[in-house]
Amino acid sequence: MRHDFVLDALGSSEVQISSLKLSTLLGIKPGVTAIIGGGGKTTLVYTLAGDLQSSGPVIICTTTGMLRPSHIPVLTGTQDADVSGELKRSSVVCVGTDAENGKLKAPVIPLERLSKIARYVLVEADGSRGLPMKAHGVDEPVIPSSALQTILVIGASGFGRPIRDAAHRPALYASLAGATEDSIVTPELAARVALAENLHHRVFVNQVDSELSLSAARELKNLLNCPVCAGSLLNEEYFSL
Repeated sequence: MRHDFVLDALGSSEVQISSLKLSTLLGIKPGVTAIIGGGGKTTLVYTLAGDLQSSGPVIICTTTGMLRPSHIPVLTGTQDADVSGELKRSSVVCVGTDAENGKLKAPVIPLERLSKIARYVLVEADGSRGLPMKAHGVDEPVIPSSALQTILVIGASGFGRPIRDAAHRPALYASLAGATEDSIVTPELAARVALAENLHHRVFVNQVDSELSLSAARELKNLLNCPVCAGSLLNEEYFSL
């Protein structure tokens, strides 16, 4: 039913829903992958973990802060052996350090060591306060030096909205885009910000659930100089652009 609904929403004559896993579309390889931006980073991390777990053990962690998950084991200790032991029982684990308000911060065990324990390490390396767009301050994002690639997430729900409503750090976003905070976010402005920051290897446009958002994702792809794919994490549908 979901598949039919998305085809109807996006126009079946134009859309090619990929039969590939999202992890394949994004080129996830063994080692450390960093996820930055806005519009669904945490959901993307868990989606990728679900894709990858049949290919080898997966560790999820953060270099900034993330909510403590309740659906997978969480380890907050300092011993590699504890992580290795849990991965023998569970194919996906979260590793971190306890923080306030039920959150986790970066693990004590260095990511270089975690990448030797698990086949894949997925790192949420950014925060966006739930907004679809993000401009990065001087100390952001916290991309680990061991990361093999960085994926920038852009939420399509930000297109058509004023920068001040759609972006975390709107003043900086507007400055990078050559616009004002009242300017409407377009694919061109989003591309300007992404190109100016130059922090990513690939882009995933999330929240693509209509003909309009798909068109915006395609326009964005044509303005960038890296691989781009799009889709809806909520609907579990992904598109080759």
